Amino acid sequence: MRSTPHKVLGAGALTAAVVAALVLPGTPAAARPAAAPAACTPAQVVGNGGFESGTSPWSTSSSTVITSRSGQTAHGGSSYAWLDGVGSTHTDTLSQSVTVPSGCDAATLTFWLHIDTDETTSSVAYDKLTARIGSTTLGTWSNLDANTGYVQKSVDVSAYAGQTVTLSFTGTEDGSLQTSFVLDDIALDTSGGGAPPPGDSTRTPAAPSYTVDLSSDTSGTEWTGHESVTFSNASATALNEVYLRLWDNYHGTCDAMPVRVTNVTGGTAGAPSGACTALKIDLPAPLAQGQSATIGFDLGITVPSGADRFGHDGAYSFIGNALPVLAVRDGAGWHLDPYTDNGESFYSLAADFKVTLDHPSGLLVPATGTSTDTPGSSGRTVTTATASKVRDFAWAAGPFTRISGTSPAGVAVNVYSVSGISSSSAQSMLSTAKSAVDAHAGRFGAYPYGELDAVLDNNYWFGGMEYPGFVLDVVSSTALTHEIGHQWWYGIVGDDEYNSPWLDEAFTDYATDLALGKTGTNCWSSVSWASSAEKITNSMAYWDAHSSRYSTVVYGYGKCALHDLRRVLGDTAMAKLLKDYATAHWYGVSTTAEFKAAAQAVTSTDLTSFWAQHRIEG
Repeated sequence: MRSTPHKVLGAGALTAAVVAALVLPGTPAAARPAAAPAACTPAQVVGNGGFESGTSPWSTSSSTVITSRSGQTAHGGSSYAWLDGVGSTHTDTLSQSVTVPSGCDAATLTFWLHIDTDETTSSVAYDKLTARIGSTTLGTWSNLDANTGYVQKSVDVSAYAGQTVTLSFTGTEDGSLQTSFVLDDIALDTSGGGAPPPGDSTRTPAAPSYTVDLSSDTSGTEWTGHESVTFSNASATALNEVYLRLWDNYHGTCDAMPVRVTNVTGGTAGAPSGACTALKIDLPAPLAQGQSATIGFDLGITVPSGADRFGHDGAYSFIGNALPVLAVRDGAGWHLDPYTDNGESFYSLAADFKVTLDHPSGLLVPATGTSTDTPGSSGRTVTTATASKVRDFAWAAGPFTRISGTSPAGVAVNVYSVSGISSSSAQSMLSTAKSAVDAHAGRFGAYPYGELDAVLDNNYWFGGMEYPGFVLDVVSSTALTHEIGHQWWYGIVGDDEYNSPWLDEAFTDYATDLALGKTGTNCWSSVSWASSAEKITNSMAYWDAHSSRYSTVVYGYGKCALHDLRRVLGDTAMAKLLKDYATAHWYGVSTTAEFKAAAQAVTSTDLTSFWAQHRIEG
């Protein structure tokens, strides 16, 4: 995310070194070598899912199925698939062969569907669209499902891992009154599976699964409801307690906490600690290795005023780090570090989230994960967001302007803008996001989080901030490229952000340079250390005491050290190192020692002096 200098720079002055984005941490698992290959290579396997690259590899019943003609509109871009809409007996088909990688425990088909009809019945399905994979029917929709806009559909197709099958859509009309089935932004994302993530087998609580139901007031600044989390103990040492991180209580006081947890079940709550950002929950009995437990609680969230990662800028609320998440216990004990506003403190393990947000229909609610909207009570909408293997969950709420598109590799991208952001700026940022997500994916592995939401506001003092599948940003192509890079370096490849901030910020700034075509030539020659204690690998405790140097050293010197390492190893070896390292730590936790070992393993050159020169310790 941000560093202190962002406070004094206008949006146009942001550079790669100072528009740092936020980053998240790591995942539990049995220990294994850092270089061990993952059994599943995450991928998006549908070709040309946005129909922006002609017709290939799709097969269609006629040349008019994939189109950009008037009469319907695309969900993103300019082209879409239009089945039927003739008003007489008619069948249209759309299909392609897809290979679902083996070893993956998650494979999800998503697509956006718009249905309009001239049928007047409210009870008879005259015209139908059927989606199939192989010979299996995934779903059927009809004229009874007509809607005014696009609705995203999501289907689990994990059973087809390791198979090559035909994905098909068939639309049929009867003899009168047209029904149009319009499809766009089709994707089939795979992830997970195989060996557990690498690292310290003592990291626990493991594999958290969060279920959250919240309802907002009319403004979207007050949210109340319930949260529960199920988890297991990965460590040989029993769990007697867990801790909830209530990070956003930093933005209030213990007498007026913005995040309030009450009526705890499944354990006994103690007194909040860490300026009320940590809440101990004693478990009713010790939880042995491999055992699971669930705790639940009522939750209240009050969003304070301010264009912050947790705050509201007038009618627009930004709700990052507000959901309580489990703290991590590893070989060093419980990580209960303080909140830092200078960077990030967040260290959490990859988790699953299902979050239901009931809100006024006038508010758009972009969120982590894949979202679907359904009607709620009068004047309200229920947004249900699901996300797998993410380290946190964030959302926003407000009367945003939204534009959407699909990257050439098939990632659905949505840009949400507050008032005052021009349409040309939003379109430029959408183009940047589509390019950046594909550039990073090409270097480090396919983007696994389904859609990607970017929420724009030039009043953010911090420049930009990252969450899984969701970023906050000013209008800056460099900043947005950086924040999207955090989807890999903190999101997918986690780290302890408080104790090792360089592992996400330096790596993300290096990735940003590569995406923007910058080679970092001679950038290490400008390095000038402020003291013998200053090191790229210092913790946020050090940088909070030396805040003016944080961005310069962690972002600037950190990325230059990686450029220097590339010159030592060679371009090809460095590219392979980072892609293999990301694959081996997919949904896991990176440490400085593991990265140094991985780098040393790809060269016969002794890197000891390199690490010393660049002040990379650990």
